[in-house]
Amino acid sequence: MADLQGKTIALLEARRASELAGLIARHGGVPYAAPALREVPLDNQPEVAAFLDRLVVGPVDIVVFLTGVGATALLQAAERLGKLEAVKAALGRATVVARGPKPVAALRPYGLHCDVVAPEPNTTAELLSVLRSLGVRNKVVAVQHYGEQNLPLRDALLAEGARLLEVSLYGWAMPENPQPLTQFIQEVQRGVIASVCATSQAQVANLFRLAEHFGEADALRQALNGGVVVVAVGPVCAAAWRAHGVVVDVEPEHPKMGQMVLALAAYVQHLGAQVH
Repeated sequence: MADLQGKTIALLEARRASELAGLIARHGGVPYAAPALREVPLDNQPEVAAFLDRLVVGPVDIVVFLTGVGATALLQAAERLGKLEAVKAALGRATVVARGPKPVAALRPYGLHCDVVAPEPNTTAELLSVLRSLGVRNKVVAVQHYGEQNLPLRDALLAEGARLLEVSLYGWAMPENPQPLTQFIQEVQRGVIASVCATSQAQVANLFRLAEHFGEADALRQALNGGVVVVAVGPVCAAAWRAHGVVVDVEPEHPKMGQMVLALAAYVQHLGAQVH
């Protein structure tokens, strides 16, 4: 089995940090927690209630779930409002589309299923291809956005002639305690960190936002490109690194955390073999 050889691996993940840290440790690495993101509920209960009412009254032709967290939050909101059964019935009448496997898993405990799941790597491009194959012109398409509105998806659907119904359940913010991330910025420049793993574009954006606040964005970029193994869970995350001028060393074939750790371990082992 590929081994991380005791290297210190920084993790920008927050919500699933312990799970990812466990994977790193099991593969012989030393996890370094530097959460770069916090998911916060939005204070938009009237908008969520209106979205649910429109979903129930219909007609809504297609419902698109972008994230598992958002799907769960939407159904929990329906339950609080006493509308869960009506919402489940509405979803049963619509074509339910998931951007990837996480919404599928989130819907399952409610007895709901997805009719179509976008293929890997589960980006907006694959999702749009699926939606275009279904045909969206003059159809009502309900979209559950993630921590920020997916503007490329929104603009493309409008250009295709869809009538959009949109909702956001949570937003993305800086971590409540930025000290670990601030410390990471310092220690990566001192050569303490062997690798850094990011699992979302927002993590990368927040990392550089904090670095810019301290006037250290250029130094961080130079350090990351100076021997640190930079890892992205998938193409969207990789694009975020590159947008900040950082070279991505590892991107797994399948955009999943377990695959990311395996790909990193294989890369580290390959580097070790080259040195010897």
